Amino acid sequence: MPDRARELVLQRFRWIEGHADVWAVFRDAEALAAVVRDLVGPYRAAGVTAICGIESRGFLLGAAAAVELGVGFVAVRKGDGLFPGAKVSRRTDPDYRGIRQTLRLQRSALGPLDRVLLVDDWIETGRQALAVKALVQDCGSEWAGCSVIVDQLADGRRPALGEVRGLISARDLPESRP
Repeated sequence: MPDRARELVLQRFRWIEGHADVWAVFRDAEALAAVVRDLVGPYRAAGVTAICGIESRGFLLGAAAAVELGVGFVAVRKGDGLFPGAKVSRRTDPDYRGIRQTLRLQRSALGPLDRVLLVDDWIETGRQALAVKALVQDCGSEWAGCSVIVDQLADGRRPALGEVRGLISARDLPESRP
């Protein structure tokens, strides 16, 4: 059924003021359920014990994907927001806008028996995903890969991240950027 999720995302995807907008997927229960099911489908038998999601859309998708897969969710926060307890943190390389993020994960959230999947809406440069991979490994956990709605990652970045699965390639999106 991956084609159904792909179709539903493409029907709802829009460019707004030059920015990609996937929020309509979250508003539609059928689309959201199909997307979440397909994000975790390839990982059902992969021994994943936790799903990470980066603030903010990654929180929504990651938590839903964790429920779908029957595993726990681990939040990855940006910046200085409240996040109690000991943390591991990484500063990303500049993204496509030149912005560096500080990503944080609660140290107690993962351990050496965990195998972790990152779920997010979009992967473009891979810089945030690489930082999350380092956080996961800092906790002694195993990295399972990334599962995203839209994959725009350059092929040269893929080896550093391992498996990256996208429901849609950015090349398949409508070109129009109003």
